[in-house]
Amino acid sequence: MAEEWRRDGYLLSSDPNAVDSSVVHDFLRQSYWARGIPLEVVQQSLAHSLNFSLRHEQRQIGFARVITDYATFAYVGDVFVLPEYRGQGLATWMMQCVLAHPDLQGLRRWCLMTRDAQPVYARVGFQPSPTPENWMEIRDPAVYQRGTHANSQEKPDER
Repeated sequence: MAEEWRRDGYLLSSDPNAVDSSVVHDFLRQSYWARGIPLEVVQQSLAHSLNFSLRHEQRQIGFARVITDYATFAYVGDVFVLPEYRGQGLATWMMQCVLAHPDLQGLRRWCLMTRDAQPVYARVGFQPSPTPENWMEIRDPAVYQRGTHANSQEKPDER
């Protein structure tokens, strides 16, 4: 069920119909973490995530999404507030609401990655991993440039 929070003329909604995918795509394709991301990939990620749209006067001005199994784990990604709305505590408020969403209570682990917003996440309880040596990843920063993302038509070699 969609949840809503209001503060000082701002609305945060988890209604999937509240997402303006063009605003999200425009921001993400310029971001350091998703530069060049195709619209189709953004749309697929929205379809498979719990999305939070931050709005002011009917305009989407911020966003966050949670990838989760709703039982044990959640990964927070693609969080942003448009530059002209920053400095008002909106990112912190948005993350407080995300963490308070009723469907996300009782999770064992929340994770995220950020290059530059550690203070925002620290204000809502995130800490550096005490065991970073346990985390592993497969990283492919050029996937969008090669067109080999999940939505592309390229298939693995059949040998």
